[in-house]
Amino acid sequence: MKLQFSIGQTIALVYDIKMHLHSLEDNHEDILGKAMRGLGIGKNEMAKRVNTQRSAIEAILLGGVDLELIEMMAQQLHLDVGKLIQSVRKNWSPSSIELDGLKQFSSEYGDMIVNAYVIWSEISRKAWIFDTGTDAQPILTFIDEENLKVDALFLTHTHRDHIACLDVLREKTGSPQVHVHQLELLDGCKPIEEDFDYSIGPLSIESKHTHGHSVGGLTYVINGLEKPVAVVGDAMFAGSMGGGMVSYKDALRTNRDKIMALPDDTILCPGHGPLTTVREEKQNNPFFTEFS
Repeated sequence: MKLQFSIGQTIALVYDIKMHLHSLEDNHEDILGKAMRGLGIGKNEMAKRVNTQRSAIEAILLGGVDLELIEMMAQQLHLDVGKLIQSVRKNWSPSSIELDGLKQFSSEYGDMIVNAYVIWSEISRKAWIFDTGTDAQPILTFIDEENLKVDALFLTHTHRDHIACLDVLREKTGSPQVHVHQLELLDGCKPIEEDFDYSIGPLSIESKHTHGHSVGGLTYVINGLEKPVAVVGDAMFAGSMGGGMVSYKDALRTNRDKIMALPDDTILCPGHGPLTTVREEKQNNPFFTEFS
């Protein structure tokens, strides 16, 4: 069956997609849920701690808004209350970022949007690809249009949404070396660890082991563009973090020590959601109470 849309419907559809691509990955209910799971605090326990009914906690975790209750929950979860309330009110998103030599690609994975990135040298025209998303074609088209030569691929971690079209990308770009942490090693990939470094022309890359969300999670810090860049995968999102699927404690610690310690103007490239910066995360991310 062929679907037909009016001009107005088409414009609305494109607008909805763009809004989806640039919206924050997590709302307040996601942040609270991740913190509760990470700290091992169930709904009954949280209800007991804040002197309310389980149903009230469930309502909040479904997106309900009760500012007093949310503040009490945040305090129990060691979240920054002010930043979380900002998330509730939806009055912040990171400033739009454009940087020569950096391109974000977003593709659908179920009901999620997942990101991949291309970073390249304007001088050598050599490029690095970070993660793959689920649709290789936009990346391949861009590489062809920009006359880029793919030098290597780097994986932040190996959850399916981030490597879905790895084989296609590898085949269509001349079988470049694929780098991944040794704890998540895939066939045909090069195992790397903390402090792996590499360069092409003016660009240099260094890996940081930001585990917790995944056992071999890596952040790649790139220097040589106009501003420093860190491809963080699911370690952090704009206004949130990936959550400690392996270890919440380790996820928080490695984010603090290895991402939030980067220069404030470092552009953060997350696995989901919009680009952000270290400065904006210090000001707006509820998981990091030590920054104002």
